[in-house]
Amino acid sequence: MKEKEKEISSIDSLFWRIAIKDDEIAFRTLFFQFFSPLCVFAHRYVDRWETCEDIVQETFFKIWKNRKNIEINTSSRNFLITSVKNTCIDFLRKQETEQNWQQKEIENNTSWYTSGDIYSTIELEQMLSAALAKLPDNIRIVFEKNRFEGMTYTEIAAEHNISVKTVEAYMTKALKHLRVELKDYLPLIILLLW
Repeated sequence: MKEKEKEISSIDSLFWRIAIKDDEIAFRTLFFQFFSPLCVFAHRYVDRWETCEDIVQETFFKIWKNRKNIEINTSSRNFLITSVKNTCIDFLRKQETEQNWQQKEIENNTSWYTSGDIYSTIELEQMLSAALAKLPDNIRIVFEKNRFEGMTYTEIAAEHNISVKTVEAYMTKALKHLRVELKDYLPLIILLLW
C-alpha cells in the first residue's frame, strides 16, 4: 500500500472510530495530525493567524459535537478541508455583516451632532465650569473631588470630616443642578465627564 493510501485509510479509520465508538483518542489524533495544515489552509481566506486557529478549533468542535450525524460523501481529508473552508466563509460573512452594522451605527450616532450644533471640548468644559460655579462651594468641591480626581465617597468624607451620607447628598444636589443647567447639552457633558 502506498504512503498516501495508508494516510487516507487511517483518516477514514479515525473518523469511523470517532463516529461509531466515540473514541476521544482518535479525535485527538485527528486534531493534532491536521490542526497545523488546516490552519495553513484557512490562512488562504483569513489574514490573522489567531483567527485561523480559532476557525480550525471551531471546525473540530463541530465535528466532535455532530460526530453521530456526520455524512462524508467524499474522502475524509476533503471533508476536513471543506469543513474548514465553510467555517472560514461563515466567519467572513459574519465579519462583513458586523462591519456593515458598525458603519450604520457610526452613521446613525454621528447624525445628532453634525447639525451645526457642534461644540468643542473646550466649550463644553466652559459650560460645565460655569454651571459648577453656581453651586455652593462645599457641594462643588465634593463633586470635583469625585468626578475629576476620582476620589471615592468614603475618601471625600474622611478628608472633609463629613459623613458618607452627606457626600451622597451633595453629589445628588450637584447632579440635579447640572441636569437642569446643562439640559440641552447633557449627552455631550456625560461623554465629557465619564
